[in-house]
Amino acid sequence: MAGVVGNENLRRNGVFALQTLTVTGCYYVAGRLGLLWNLAVEGAVFTPIWPPTGVAVAGLLIFGLRVWPGIALGVLLVIVHLTSLKPEVLGNLAGNTAAPVCAYLMLRAVGFRTDLSRLRDGLALVFLGALTGMLISATVGVGMLVLADRLHTHSFWGVWLAWWVGDAMGVLIVTPLLLWLYEARWPPRLSRWPEATALVVVTCGVVPLVTHSSLSVLFLIYPLLIWAALRFQLIGSMLCALVTSVIATAAATEEAGPFEGLTRIEVMIKLQAFNGTIALTALLLSAVITEQRNTRRSVERACQELVEVLEHLTAGDAPRARPNRPKQETGDGSRQERTGRGE
Repeated sequence: MAGVVGNENLRRNGVFALQTLTVTGCYYVAGRLGLLWNLAVEGAVFTPIWPPTGVAVAGLLIFGLRVWPGIALGVLLVIVHLTSLKPEVLGNLAGNTAAPVCAYLMLRAVGFRTDLSRLRDGLALVFLGALTGMLISATVGVGMLVLADRLHTHSFWGVWLAWWVGDAMGVLIVTPLLLWLYEARWPPRLSRWPEATALVVVTCGVVPLVTHSSLSVLFLIYPLLIWAALRFQLIGSMLCALVTSVIATAAATEEAGPFEGLTRIEVMIKLQAFNGTIALTALLLSAVITEQRNTRRSVERACQELVEVLEHLTAGDAPRARPNRPKQETGDGSRQERTGRGE
């Protein structure tokens, strides 16, 4: 018996170690990808989309709170890649770890569902997981820069806003995609591939055009988001939002198209406003459509069950129709019905 318990504990420890290292590896890879495009604001470099925050929140939602050491280790590896170990590193390490943990706790407190099948789940991810939870990492991170005399006090709010929006964008875009990948049924149905291919081709053709054009035609992205959300729900709309945000970020770093001739602050504000609007539209629209479709299926299922119950009751409990009986005269002139019994 002791051997069985020992093997079970060993298996659990192995699973925990694997999950923790998976979160660490994904966090580090996402950090390296996020550093490919960056902007400088008030002398500080930031990334408009910071994917590791989305990886961290998704990892906690999938594996539970116990994998937080994997997030801390991933944060440390990214920091070491960027700079040498300094006292302020501990503050950044604590802030970047605490932010997704607090976001996870708030989402759990409101009954968040990882399938994002309800509008309330989308709203919770936006306002609790992204906008509220990432206040911690932005405040601690920028505060440590000020304390270490690497940033002037008057530049605090500009850098803080850029840091906060970048972390929130990582949650808004990356977390839903990872949750969908975890919940999805594999292999996917092949019947939708022609339309999906058409959507990809149109998106890859339209998005680079509108984000690098000198004309103000960024609004042309929204029909693509609506198409993706209506036909492919969460995965379609969020992938479209991710592609759009990445290409728009590349255009902003190159100061091309609608970002040409703007100051760094103006580029940051315009880019973050656009990316945030795209992510919010994609997430909330897909959540509304999914919720409505689930409600319609539930109503149709209930109606079908009601029809089956009524058919069963009609077949089993309805009285049999009795044939008409001829009436005969009695001796006193009244009429009585033949009952079929022996008279």
